[in-house]
Formats: sequence, structure tokens, C-alpha cells
Amino acid sequence: ACLSSGRHPAAAKRPLAASQSVVRRHPLPETIDGGADNAKMKVLFKSKPRTPVDLVRHTRDLLIFADGGGIDTKESKRDEKMMELTKLLRDLKQVLYGDSESEPVSESCAQLTQEFFRENTLRLLIICLPKLNLEARKDATQVVANLQRQQVQSRLIACDYLEKNIDLMDILVAGYENHDLALHYGTMLRECIRHQSVARYVLESEHMKKFFDYIQLPNFDIASDAAATFKELLTRHKSTVAEFLSKNYDWFFAEYNSKLLESTNYITRRQAIKLLGDILLDRSNSAVMTRYVSSRDNLRILMNLLRESSKSIQIEAFHVFKLFAANQNKPPDVVSILLTNRSKLLRLFADFKTEKEDEQFEADKAQVVKEIAALDSNEQQ
Repeated sequence: ACLSSGRHPAAAKRPLAASQSVVRRHPLPETIDGGADNAKMKVLFKSKPRTPVDLVRHTRDLLIFADGGGIDTKESKRDEKMMELTKLLRDLKQVLYGDSESEPVSESCAQLTQEFFRENTLRLLIICLPKLNLEARKDATQVVANLQRQQVQSRLIACDYLEKNIDLMDILVAGYENHDLALHYGTMLRECIRHQSVARYVLESEHMKKFFDYIQLPNFDIASDAAATFKELLTRHKSTVAEFLSKNYDWFFAEYNSKLLESTNYITRRQAIKLLGDILLDRSNSAVMTRYVSSRDNLRILMNLLRESSKSIQIEAFHVFKLFAANQNKPPDVVSILLTNRSKLLRLFADFKTEKEDEQFEADKAQVVKEIAALDSNEQQ
């Protein structure tokens, strides 16, 4: 009988385990799926994604913690919180910029921006920047930069906030003196001065004098960043710049000439003469230009730059020099210098060419030569 049943004789004598007998008598219903059940449980307990407002509030709480130094917190807990802050800054950046899979959502950006400026999150972020790691500093910089352009109900609320917290610009400008923070603070500063009222504050503050030193810092990257901010301050908001230059003409151009145009650093001279041309050739600065080209001292500096071995400096110097030559009301001392150096200037311009053919440059040069050749010694009187 055992052989016919197909079971081993020993197995026939062994009683079934209780669990086995239950399984045989009561098979599990086919509808129950352990994997699906677990998946449902995971969904049930999965934390809801944070809203933009939640992200800002949690970031603010952790910045307050970081600002306080977390003195009463264990080191492991402190590190954990700072790591969380780093992740939150990355999340804020993702909301504002989007990612490889999705574009930013305007409504989310507006909510984030409104909450960010509702309290002092920006101040906390700027103050706490030294306590963040490099990646978090980069993300924080991009977040601050983006927020300056975000509109809420057609208003740039970042501008309103900064006008009430204008002292933050003092921190950002002074950032050029900190090797580790200079480029981050510099980027933030350039974005903040997109707002005309903020740019006016920086222009009219004592900080403007510091830029003449920042531009000449030995660290090339920081000096270049400072130069970029300096240029932005002097070219973006036309009416504000014209007013600033008119009010501060004497000290500003004395510093500009001695520290930048006559600098021993080639890059500083090249950037300075290019920017000077941009400033003086702007119509909004016509009164300042007329005053500048009426100075014999300024003319001497420009004539020295025309003699530079660098072609690029020569070309940029020419674009400023032509304003002296074209001035129909040249003061006698300016005429005297031009007459004294007339033959040298005409020889210089005879071989003066740009690397690529430039019709406008050739036309300007022909006009300058004509003006210098036509100078009358009676004009010196």
C-alpha cells in the first residue's frame, strides 16, 4: 500500500506537523498578497512632501539654531541639523530653478518668496553663510540671487525687504575682505543692486571708496568679482549713476585716475579704461563727460595710455581720447598739450589699426586726425 501511494515507507509512519495539517485543510485565500499589503502600509505612513512654505519655515528654524551655535546640543546632533539645513537649501534651490525633469512652478516660487521675506530668513542666511559647507554656500547664493527676480503680485518684494534691511549691504560689501566668502557675497551683492534704491545706497555709502582697493586685491578671482560689481554699480541705473558722479566728481575721478588708470597692474588698467569709455560715452553722463575732457591732467593720462604696448588698452584709450579731440570748447591748456604733441599724435594715428577691419573706428580716427590737424595756436590764448 505504501509503495502504491508513492511515498517513502518512513514518511508514512511520520505524523504531520500541526502547521502542515492546517495548511492542507485551510489554504490561504488567493486574494491576500503580502507584498501589496506592505506597499499599502508604506504609502499610508509615508511623510507628505513639504510645501514651499514648510521648506522656508524649517530652513529658518535651522538657521536660528546655526546662528545660536547650538551650544547646548551634542556634536552629533549639531552635525545632523547642519546636514538637514544643507538638504533644505538644495530643496529651496530646486523649487526656484526646477531640475532636469521639471521646470519651476510659478505658484510654488511665489509662495516660497513670500514666506522667505515675511520674516528675517534672508538676514539669517547671510549671517550664517560662514557656518555652512561649500555646497550649501553655493546653493544659498543661488537662492538669494533668484529671489531678487521673483515677483509676488507683480511686485519685487525682495526690494521692499532690502530697503527696510539696507544694512545687509554692509555685510555683503565687507565680504570682499573674507577670502572664503568673497565670491558668494559678491554674487549676492550684484543681484541685490539690481534694485535701484539698493544700488543708490551702496553708491552713496563709504563702501564705494573700498572698491578701488578690492579691485586690486592679489587674489585674481576676488579682484575680478569686485571689478564686476563696481562696473554694475556704475552702469546699470543710469539716472542714479549720473547723479552720483556729478555729486562726487572730484574724489571719485581722483581715485579712478591714480588707483586704476595709473595702476601698475595691466589687467586693472585695461578694465579701468574700458569702463571709463562706457561711462563717458553714455548719454546720461554727458555733463560728467564734458567736465572730464576739459582737464589737462586727464588728457595726459589718456595720452600715456595711447602709448601702451597693449593694443587692447590703446584701442580703449582711443575711444576716450576722441572725446577730448571732438570737444568744441577745449580749454586753452588742453589745446596747448594737443599742439605740443600734434606731430607725435598724427604719426601714431597713421599706423593705428584694429585687428579686424572696423569702419566706425576708421571714421572716428579720421575725424580725430582732422580735429588735431586743424588746431590753431590762437586757441591757446
